[in-house]
Amino acid sequence: MLRTALIYLSESKTAKAVVTKTPLRRMSKRFVPGEEIKDFLRAASEANAADLEVTGNYLGEAEHDERTARDAANAYLQILEGIVSQKLKGNISVKPTQVGLEIGKEFFKENLRPLLDRAKEAGVFVRWDMESSEWTQATLDPFEELWAEGYQNMGVVLQSYLRRTMDDAKRMNELGVRVRLCKGAYVEPPEVAFQDKAEVDRNYVEVSKVLMKDGVYPALATHDDAIIHTLKDFASAEGIGPERFEFQMLHGVRRDLQQQLRKDGYNVRVYVPFGISWYPYLMRRLAERPANVLFFVGSVVRESPLGFLWPKPKQQK
Repeated sequence: MLRTALIYLSESKTAKAVVTKTPLRRMSKRFVPGEEIKDFLRAASEANAADLEVTGNYLGEAEHDERTARDAANAYLQILEGIVSQKLKGNISVKPTQVGLEIGKEFFKENLRPLLDRAKEAGVFVRWDMESSEWTQATLDPFEELWAEGYQNMGVVLQSYLRRTMDDAKRMNELGVRVRLCKGAYVEPPEVAFQDKAEVDRNYVEVSKVLMKDGVYPALATHDDAIIHTLKDFASAEGIGPERFEFQMLHGVRRDLQQQLRKDGYNVRVYVPFGISWYPYLMRRLAERPANVLFFVGSVVRESPLGFLWPKPKQQK
């Protein structure tokens, strides 16, 4: 019921108007700093000042029109130019269907090439975000094709809730591709994805270990204290230095943990989304997993004077 309500709210113009004109909008800026490129650049600069690197994402939906898909690609070029001109420590995260993958693979590759060319010239890394399972292979195929053409200033995202992910991780290791591992948030059938949180977490840890040991600078995207402790212990036991991987977290989420990890000598990158689609992004992120409501609230509480009330996590084995 909660999930249905959140999806409804994500599509409601009335609800958006209410949120935009109330203190809830100010709170949402903690997670989505604004609608314009200048908002991203400000947030990125603040993150860099806190010794955190960033990855920028222009919020938007899957595009079915070539013109709007090209507009989205141009928006990512603006992010890149902003990173370069302000000498920020950051890279870019691109949503494939937003820049034309649904229109067709060849159009998508053509539309993405100018960004990859400029990024290669500027020394800026480009990450391909991963969407629902129906797009997993459809994303990896053009990725490998462009990789074979010499575009190797890019990497992909894999999701630990998918049953195929261990095989995909090993394939990316063979190619020398940098992988960001996340848990995944789309609703998927049991034959495709693990349904139990414990199984998703267990697979996350096992895939992470393979990426850390055999991969190229993996990005471990998690806010889970127990998983982070487990992976830190694994790195120590295997002699894997903190310079060989990084932790990634969402902008505004567990800022206390971000700072503690940096203090402990680990690399941390913050995923900073921006754009006019901030409202459906935020609501759908909550709707994808209603437990995220508690998660976001917990992130705020942990950093407050009431943080001692939040239960301590158990370490993953």
